[in-house]
Amino acid sequence: MGMEEDFLLEDEDDAKCVEYIKSYLPQELKETFSDDDLFYILDLIVDYYTTSGCLDAEPDEEGYINIDQDEIVNYIIKESSKDGMGPFKADDVFFVVQGEMEYSNMTENEE
Repeated sequence: MGMEEDFLLEDEDDAKCVEYIKSYLPQELKETFSDDDLFYILDLIVDYYTTSGCLDAEPDEEGYINIDQDEIVNYIIKESSKDGMGPFKADDVFFVVQGEMEYSNMTENEE
């Protein structure tokens, strides 16, 4: 598969993830985030995973890596503030992070 096809698949998966997150959010938060906000936050989540070293950690007995959702939320709040995005509330972003994790777990189990 070529790089262009890889990018198209990533874009398609990101779009599915954003749709999942929108359905995952509590009703009172559904209007809080635009699609652009969610794509941006999703990019920050990926940045966190790749730069924090959390994915290099040793999995536990069940094969899971412990990822601190509060650290991800703090990273998103800090980076989005630097980028002039938001402002986002930590409690609201926490639901987006949970939704992304649920989506990732769901798609991993389908493979």
